[in-house]
Amino acid sequence: MTTLTAAWGWLTDPAHWSGADGIFHRLLQHLVLTVVCLVISCLIALPVALVLGHLGKGGALAVNISNVGRAVPTFAVLVLLLLTPVGTWGEGPTVVALVLFAVPPLLTNAYVGMREVDRGVVQAARGMGMTGRQMMFQAELPLALPLILNGVRIAAVQLVATATIAALAGGGGLGRIITAGFNLASTPQVVAGAVLVAVFALIVEGIFEVVERVAPAWTRGAR
Repeated sequence: MTTLTAAWGWLTDPAHWSGADGIFHRLLQHLVLTVVCLVISCLIALPVALVLGHLGKGGALAVNISNVGRAVPTFAVLVLLLLTPVGTWGEGPTVVALVLFAVPPLLTNAYVGMREVDRGVVQAARGMGMTGRQMMFQAELPLALPLILNGVRIAAVQLVATATIAALAGGGGLGRIITAGFNLASTPQVVAGAVLVAVFALIVEGIFEVVERVAPAWTRGAR
């Protein structure tokens, strides 16, 4: 309990919340990095998944390829990127590594969501004279949205937890609090940093839960 008490004391010290190395600043860096990586991942994964899910072709291959990212540790990808020209792009290696990590759940859930749409609905839409584009956006996408949102939620929470590796590449975020704690041999600071990351991830999870509850009924789905 001594370590937890010391970690709580570190967190409640006002001096640790302000300044360039303060919690508020590191939290903002962590949030920006998470949002940027999530947006990039969505822009890459969702269009591919929606088109392949609509066509019903090539989706399994795309999902299997994207799942390779789950088998390779994100830290290993980051280290390899630091040894390439990408390593000179500032936050570039971290962003690339996190995007590769976030794409699989986005791509998989969106593709599965599109393929699980009731084929009767698709046939009815086709019978009404809808074009392929209209069928995808007006019939299939609304019904697939629950699984798509679930994939976004999973990716967002994973990014919050994994974005701590940015500190290992000299980046910002809450991971800097943890690495600074290790450098100072300060266990309370390490524990405090880990608690901050965990609480942030829970908050993101809670936000998505609230969004799903207040959204229209057709955006909700069982997990």
